[in-house]
Amino acid sequence: MPQDTPDLATFIEGVRKRNPGQDEFVQAVEDVAQDILPFVADHPEYHEAEILRRIAEPDRIVSFRVCWEDDDGNVRVERGWRVQNNNAVGPYKGGLRFSRSVTESVLKFLAFEQTFKNSLTGLPMGGAKGGSNFNPKGKSDREVMRFCQSFMAELYRHIGPDTDVPAGDIGVGPREIGYLFGQYKKLTGRWEGVLTGKASEYGGSKLRTEATGYGVVYFLREMLKAEDEGLEGKSAVVSGSGNVALHAAEKLIAEGAKVLTLSDSDGFIHDKNGIDEEKLDWVKSLKLKKRGRISDYADKFDAEFHQGEAPWQVDCDIALPCATQNELDEKGAKALLDNDVLAVVEGANMPSTAKASQAFRRAGILFGPAKAANAGGVAVSGLEMSQNSERVSWEHEKLDRMLTELMQDIHGKCVEEGVGEDGHVDYVRGANIAGFRKVADAMLAFGVV
Repeated sequence: MPQDTPDLATFIEGVRKRNPGQDEFVQAVEDVAQDILPFVADHPEYHEAEILRRIAEPDRIVSFRVCWEDDDGNVRVERGWRVQNNNAVGPYKGGLRFSRSVTESVLKFLAFEQTFKNSLTGLPMGGAKGGSNFNPKGKSDREVMRFCQSFMAELYRHIGPDTDVPAGDIGVGPREIGYLFGQYKKLTGRWEGVLTGKASEYGGSKLRTEATGYGVVYFLREMLKAEDEGLEGKSAVVSGSGNVALHAAEKLIAEGAKVLTLSDSDGFIHDKNGIDEEKLDWVKSLKLKKRGRISDYADKFDAEFHQGEAPWQVDCDIALPCATQNELDEKGAKALLDNDVLAVVEGANMPSTAKASQAFRRAGILFGPAKAANAGGVAVSGLEMSQNSERVSWEHEKLDRMLTELMQDIHGKCVEEGVGEDGHVDYVRGANIAGFRKVADAMLAFGVV
């Protein structure tokens, strides 16, 4: 007979013992477990089948060596991974990340989060994540090509359109996806929708580049609408200057908000006059084409540059952390709350530390967790899978309407599961329970497998 539902501390201690040294993964599991364990206590069928414990144990982890040769003829050796966490509701789906910061713990946390995020979209996608500690920064196109070809020479054995469909993530953009897809096609002799984030010339979605950043703002818009608020005239602090941050900023500007900051690993720029469309186009060219540093913006537009700092001290109505995990700590959360921030919405994956997240929830501000707010990217990836299966291409306007509706639907699910007796919506609780329920019900239907 199953024991009583464990308390949070006991459950997490068990997770920590099974995953020693994997702090990011344990943090992600704890973030979900704090809401799911009380929920499971009222739903014994989930506890008896040990659903949460099973989701917190990946189906499989593939680890492999990646050998490649740099332009000077030196043989380089990196490590690659694919973490396939759960495929209860559909084929594994999740990005590939190439960065020095990639570890098995980081990929396990991302795959775990992806399981709930994909569930929230309502599309038939399971959760996975993969990548390598290879750093594409400073590498030539041919070096990146050789690495991607070597990486795919192993990865292709573990993926497929009905098995596992990777996408891009940090360090894996259109260039890398092109090299990966070309090698997959050569190795298998098949053209099929095995990767998303492809260029539109060979099966990609016309909205995929913008989808995550746009989706964050669409989710924020729904949160504000529920409070009879709007984006017009609101000041916004955005961290990061990659794909998510730039397109979130673009949509904020289009909605009438004033974007004050962008950042990279060197620090952040603060433009008190606001970043307009013309300035943002300049940043896009700087970061996406020239691969320059955000400090150049300060010289170009006479803005402040704060080296080695994050932008959370800047007075604002809205904060969008869009850079990387655990970038917004307790100190940053306190600064935002002291400045009476109205809403914090996560564009990156788990960008708020556990203590920062708890501070936002205790304060009762609008706090949109990543698994809900940044689900727009994977949602459009799911639509790209559908397009590839049907051999069709959908127009930008149609995809934008579908993305808007998907984010509205995710918001509705979070409200349904997260509203309290006082009418306040805890979006973290709502996202965790809504994402869990669908996966759990599918796992119950399959039995103990």
